[in-house]
Amino acid sequence: MSAVAVLRLPLATDLSGFVKLLQRMQVPHRVSEEAGEQVLWVPESISEDVRGLYQRFPQGDPEQQLDIPQAGAPARPGFVQQLRSSPVTALILLLSLAVCGITLLGDNLQTLSWFTFLEFRVVGDYIQFSSLADSLAAGQWWRLVTPMLIHFGFLHIAMNGMWYWELGRRIEMRQGGINLLGLTLLFSLVSNYAQYYFSGPTLFGGLSGVLYGLLGHCWIYQLLAPNPIYRLPRACW
Repeated sequence: MSAVAVLRLPLATDLSGFVKLLQRMQVPHRVSEEAGEQVLWVPESISEDVRGLYQRFPQGDPEQQLDIPQAGAPARPGFVQQLRSSPVTALILLLSLAVCGITLLGDNLQTLSWFTFLEFRVVGDYIQFSSLADSLAAGQWWRLVTPMLIHFGFLHIAMNGMWYWELGRRIEMRQGGINLLGLTLLFSLVSNYAQYYFSGPTLFGGLSGVLYGLLGHCWIYQLLAPNPIYRLPRACW
């Protein structure tokens, strides 16, 4: 069942009453934020009914009922369909898997040095790091974020990948791929620099810092603008 946009309203417009009405009536819907607007999506088969309902009851009305076509339980989207609907989430995970292969899960120090926060070279049994200033002066700005793609072991990539899949696709569905990419790069930059600041030159990597940031983002967003998409199991909090 394809979804269509029936309303495009300024962010200042309060949709909470109308959304609650749709929830009480069990109308399938979702709200996304695009280009400074909030967009209401519903199944195409009832789009005109929902649009007319909003014109009459923009604040919601508990007595109003829509004649919704009865249908069986919607089929759960397959894995390929979920990948297509979450391209940025899939891209970050694909890049992480690629880096895992290139670096042999961190065992290949030569290729690992391409993605670390600081450039380094192996001298005998020791690792000699370049300074951050030298790396940036050489134009290696990618190092500020690429440590998030490094993982040291199958369990490391499996756990981080599972959590990024859960959080990333929720954010991408609610706020769009560009916002997810921006948040991912921002949290990667902050967490990588914090790791370097407190630990000094060392080998580190993984999506953990990004995941903490995304989890906090979902938690705060759910407090300010509750949405079923961001509803995680209580154990996660």
